[in-house]
Amino acid sequence: MSGLASSLGTATYLSLMTYRKDATGVATPVWVAQRGEFLFVWTQADSGKVKRINTDPVVQVAACTVSGKLKSGYFPATARVIDGGGESMVRELMGRKYGWQLKFLIWQQKVRKKSIDHVGIQITLGGEISGTAHLDD
Repeated sequence: MSGLASSLGTATYLSLMTYRKDATGVATPVWVAQRGEFLFVWTQADSGKVKRINTDPVVQVAACTVSGKLKSGYFPATARVIDGGGESMVRELMGRKYGWQLKFLIWQQKVRKKSIDHVGIQITLGGEISGTAHLDD
């Protein structure tokens, strides 16, 4: 899996497919960074993807464009939300990869005086997509 993790980890955007309670897939383009065998995403703590992952950790991931157009097929994976010290590590990984873009995003939030809590999402490649609804996505 390390070759796949490296390939997806070097992509600029990752399509993260999470699942609603009714098994409907929701794809979201996100920034991605890799560390070892894991992929990481940094996102708002109150986002829908975080809520869906807390309900169902089964996800699918694919390389994509900023608009979500797929550049690869989807691969099965599992995700877990990490916060506290883990969030800082993910933010550091994102800073190394996205540099000024991440700094600009954080600056915008400060200028708008918006205090936004973030969490990291750790993605482990592999596994199987359970349920027939997941297979159709």
